[in-house]
Amino acid sequence: MSAVISFRVPRRLKEEIEKLGLDYASELRAYLEELVRRKKAEALRREMDSLREDIGRIEGNLAAEFIREERDAH
Repeated sequence: MSAVISFRVPRRLKEEIEKLGLDYASELRAYLEELVRRKKAEALRREMDSLREDIGRIEGNLAAEFIREERDAH
């Protein structure tokens, strides 16, 4: 399934693209995919930062505590 996105560019730019024989559709598709990937990653980072703020700092060494509990259980 696909959709069409169209936009206007200055005529001079379109002529230069054609002269250079650029496959602008593929280039734009790749750019948009990368842009979406980066924006999603940024949104996830902001969400993680917000969760870290909500949780706050955890005191102690949890890894060591978990290892000690596991050892003591056996």
